[in-house]
Amino acid sequence: MEPPSVSELRRAKFARRLPAKLSELRGPSHGTVRLPLHLAWSGLTEFDLDRPRLRMSCYRIVLGEGLHDDLIQYLDPHLLIGMWPTLRTLISRDLRDVWEEAFTELPLGAQAAA
Repeated sequence: MEPPSVSELRRAKFARRLPAKLSELRGPSHGTVRLPLHLAWSGLTEFDLDRPRLRMSCYRIVLGEGLHDDLIQYLDPHLLIGMWPTLRTLISRDLRDVWEEAFTELPLGAQAAA
């Protein structure tokens, strides 16, 4: 039996962190968010969600670095769905695939490009 690939290991890590449903996400939809150092360990830690570029940066960090409870605390389901067509191009393929396989609410590649 072959050992799992790096991609398989990354996907498993991301999948373990997922909420059961997007409706479990309870993050703010506007205002300023201050991410803890275990998430934003390099650079900016405070994000104004009312500014699109900062909101996108915040979501990239939380999706890539966040544990289950971080995803619940910092992500808003409506913002995530609305931002997904752009956000999906800014995160790793493994992370994108895990989220899109788990949540049919997120637009897939062909839908996002339309």
